[in-house]
Amino acid sequence: MADLGEQTQASFKSGGLSRIQEKNRSLILEAALGEFSMKGFSGATVERIAADAGMSKSNLLYYFSSKEAIYSATLAHILEVWLAPLKTLNPDGEPAQELAAYIRQKIEMSARFPEASKLFANEVMQGAPQILPILQTDLKRLVAEKSQVIEDWIAAGKMRSVDPVHLIFTIWATTQHYADFSVQIKALTGKDLSDAAFQAETEAAVTSLILSGVGLKLPAESDQAV
Repeated sequence: MADLGEQTQASFKSGGLSRIQEKNRSLILEAALGEFSMKGFSGATVERIAADAGMSKSNLLYYFSSKEAIYSATLAHILEVWLAPLKTLNPDGEPAQELAAYIRQKIEMSARFPEASKLFANEVMQGAPQILPILQTDLKRLVAEKSQVIEDWIAAGKMRSVDPVHLIFTIWATTQHYADFSVQIKALTGKDLSDAAFQAETEAAVTSLILSGVGLKLPAESDQAV
């Protein structure tokens, strides 16, 4: 499994933790992701998470007081990683390049962190009992901010008029499908995103479909909206 902890090392909010404490917290979250992905919340144990993180249960409980706390932190960490590409959407950039880059990053994350995507999807399908407050605050604000970026591109005549929120939803659904339904995809095609050629094919197809839907050409073809 790819190291999810490394993905957010630069943006990790330690709250005053030392470097060693930051490393231990990252190890716990990485071990917890594997445990919760394989066993679910009810089947996961603090003992196994601690063992996978290479520390004692008592040491782990110094950082997180309960299994519930570990689970909530793991989901929040996943959300932080998963939303990082959206935060990079540049209002001063051209929409074709910006959206294509966003789609590429989302496909890459589905390839690198399929367990994270599946665990997060399962949480949301159960009503998001652990992270609903985050969805209603931090995520809602980010989507509103980036929706305004898209609205500005539309107002400037750079792309076809489309509801920005639904465009973002479509990108999420399309790209994360390749992580959440990887078993089905492999059953039908014999491949998944672990195959570099298939990943490139997926990126090209998804990018073309979404950009053409909003009146844009692939960046390699043109820098201008059609």
